[in-house]
Amino acid sequence: MGQVGLMGVARGAALGTIALVVACGALACGSGPERSTDRSTPPAHEAHIVARSGLAMGSELSLMAWTADEDVANRAFDAVFAEFDRLDHLLSVWKEGSDILRLNAAAGDHPVPVGKDTREVLGVARQISEWTDGLFDVTFGALSDVWKFDQDQDDSIPSAEAIARRLPLIDYRKLVVDEQAGTAFLQTKGMRAHLGGIGKGYAVEHAEGILRRAGLKDFSIQAGGDLYVAGRRGDRAWRLGIADPRAPDGEIFARVELSDATFSTSGDYERFFIKDGVRYHHILDPRTGQPARLSRSVTIVSKRPVLADGLSTGVFLLGPEKGMALVERLPDVEAVIVGADNVVRISSGLQGKVQVVHQPTDGR
Repeated sequence: MGQVGLMGVARGAALGTIALVVACGALACGSGPERSTDRSTPPAHEAHIVARSGLAMGSELSLMAWTADEDVANRAFDAVFAEFDRLDHLLSVWKEGSDILRLNAAAGDHPVPVGKDTREVLGVARQISEWTDGLFDVTFGALSDVWKFDQDQDDSIPSAEAIARRLPLIDYRKLVVDEQAGTAFLQTKGMRAHLGGIGKGYAVEHAEGILRRAGLKDFSIQAGGDLYVAGRRGDRAWRLGIADPRAPDGEIFARVELSDATFSTSGDYERFFIKDGVRYHHILDPRTGQPARLSRSVTIVSKRPVLADGLSTGVFLLGPEKGMALVERLPDVEAVIVGADNVVRISSGLQGKVQVVHQPTDGR
């Protein structure tokens, strides 16, 4: 979801930024005149919304299930939070002893044993890197302490020299995963991997499996800018909103109804600052080390959360023309792109399904 978030400075909506609108009005409670005014508790035998939210992987994790069995839903929710915690201890650059920190510490020295989950995420990341001509690159972590957009954000612009020193350390092809040996290796000293643009989508994918195995068919999972919805919310599909990149207070400019699909947004409004009239944001172009300038937001719809997470950042970096061309080539992948020109582009598979409420707000 962004190249700097969970990752520090790299892909998509990273650590805790909500890049899509699924608040009460847009998702859980309907919207406008359809909103229910009945606040009474439904009978236990009738299906109703069961919800849980809390902190996971550095951002809010919100779970909802439409079910008559609250006990089943709550046990499944417990398992989801536990799984997010388990994966965070493998994939994070903030958790001591994580696979990624050990991988980074051994860069240029030797391969390190990493878990199956870590190898799988790295494998998907490499596929997305190849699809995007290397613009999505989890080794962007080399820039994560040059630009500061996480809790250390100080609104400073690094020198061209500081950026130039790190660019040679960004190259996904030098991150080697050996499935037979169960290891991963960064071939050059100083390289650093960061999974902030894909790790959360991988966790959402695992959460989907947990809820389905528990027997739940109608549910939603939102972690930062990554969302998966299954089945229906009562008598209709889940209604999701896409945030207006320049409007305040999470206003949406478009909505779509989805079922059994993931919805991931990356935008230049998630973590940013403006200096001398220029917007500096967390999605960095690995070729230049500068914030990408071709897009304002990218929303990807697909079946797999991990792909949507990585592709939302990759397509953002490619820009509207090349990004939409990639989307149209990939099976079961759709997109809504707001370009730097503020023009909304909708992929062929979403034509007639996305309702544009109003044109996105213009502005810097």
